[in-house]
Formats: sequence, structure tokens, C-alpha cells
Amino acid sequence: MNKTFLRIAALLGALSVILGAFGAHGLKQLVDENSLKIFETAIRYQFYHVFALALTGILYKEFGAKYLYYAGWMFILGIIFFSGSLYILTYKSVANVAGLNWVGPITPIGGVFFIIGWICMVFSFGKSSSK
Repeated sequence: MNKTFLRIAALLGALSVILGAFGAHGLKQLVDENSLKIFETAIRYQFYHVFALALTGILYKEFGAKYLYYAGWMFILGIIFFSGSLYILTYKSVANVAGLNWVGPITPIGGVFFIIGWICMVFSFGKSSSK
């Protein structure tokens, strides 16, 4: 078991619920429909990968593979880059901030981190990777 991954998953899960509640109750009145969809996508992918990170932390006890370690960090980086960039784009809309155009291209980088995390998880279950 990797307690670091489990702790981070728990914290990011709590953050997902907090942000989801804010999006459902407060953000609707501040942004247009497109920005709300962007925010909801950020929360959805964050929550999916909170579960992936928790699973990685649990499976670490059984498999202990270096690839599970990499998978966990890829999921964390994916949340930061993918969801984080979408949160910033939503903030840009709420605060009517000029600039921040560099944030949009960061989102796919986060998606690549997610993909790498899942691929690392696949490799962690190989014969040579178990404890």
C-alpha cells in the first residue's frame, strides 16, 4: 500500500466535492454555459483519476512495481495539468482576465499524463514487475 498516494487521493477527492458543490451552486450564476461545461469536465476527470490514484495506492501493496509508482505520479500530474488548466480557464472567464492564453495548450499535456499513467498501470501487472 502506498499511503502517500492514498492521502493525496483523499485530499483531491475532498477538493473534487468542494469544487463540484461550488460549480453546482455558485458558479452557474457567474459564467456562461461553455465555461460551466469546461469546469464540469475538470471536476469529472479529477474525480475519475482520484479513484485511479487510490486504486494505485492499494495495488502497490500487492504488486509494488516501479510502474505503479510512476502511474500514481502521472495521475497526480494529469490532475494538476488537465483539471488545473481547465480551472484556470474558468477563472479567466469569471474574473474577465485578459491574457492567460497560454493555459489552453496545457490541458492536452495533462491528458497525456493520464494516458501514461494508465499505460504504466498496465506494465505494472507484468510478470517481471511483481514483488
